[in-house]
Amino acid sequence: MNVKIMADSASDLADKQYQQYDIEIASLTVELDGEVFMDGKNITPKSVYDAMRNGKKPKTSQVSPQSFKDIFTSYAEKKQSLVYIAFSSELSGTYQTAKMMENEVKEIYPDADLHVIDSKCASIGYGLVVLRIAKMAKDGATVQEIIDMAAYHAKHMEHIFTVDDLEYLYRGGRVSKTAAFVGSLLKIKPILHVDNGKLIPLEKIRGSKKVLGRMIQIMQQRGVDLKNQVIGISHGDDLPRAQQLAEMVQETTGCKEIIIEMVGSAIGSHSGPGTLALFFLNDTYQ
Repeated sequence: MNVKIMADSASDLADKQYQQYDIEIASLTVELDGEVFMDGKNITPKSVYDAMRNGKKPKTSQVSPQSFKDIFTSYAEKKQSLVYIAFSSELSGTYQTAKMMENEVKEIYPDADLHVIDSKCASIGYGLVVLRIAKMAKDGATVQEIIDMAAYHAKHMEHIFTVDDLEYLYRGGRVSKTAAFVGSLLKIKPILHVDNGKLIPLEKIRGSKKVLGRMIQIMQQRGVDLKNQVIGISHGDDLPRAQQLAEMVQETTGCKEIIIEMVGSAIGSHSGPGTLALFFLNDTYQ
């Protein structure tokens, strides 16, 4: 493989997918009960969700500068091309840190073929972008072809999601305390999306049964060529509802492939158990 693809653990893909395409992974960290864990390595999402259900409040941190410097240096020394597509810069400082380390390494190795790209995506929406360019790299695509495709998919990737409890979004500063309290009291389920990397509330739905149907409607309104897409679903330890949503997607679109994964420990620490997200392209699949 001429071009190495790198992602971070906020892409929420399964280990088998990282291994299949030989993707380099950098881990965000999760602090729980005074211990610091590496997302995707020595802590499971379910353990984070169980802790949150018991009132614990995990904290997360971006990938360390030294981790990036070590990885980038190793590829510079090998003179191998590396394309790192990062977790949205609007949701984490990981991209900015990576850019700083890229510049530092290039001061020492000015010919290093290192590229850091802001995905403006999260969870499986981010993971789908990673998979697309990893397949291209495996098939021998050039660095520029990979960068162009990453930019295209990042720009057109829709994130439509809901959360089970507004309290978790309140803790993360996404909704006010009053909105969280009233929403929980009235059983209001928010539907949110990601716009240019930022988390934006879209609608409020009364009652959880209506939420999945409305998510499908939004996908039909925004999606293009859904039948030929790989569609992503991620969940906060609620596989039955994720599978229910997948069945609705399949019935509605007849799409060729649906990827279902659990929201990872880092993102799940902010969205909470019961999160359900749907990812697709809003333009023709490439």
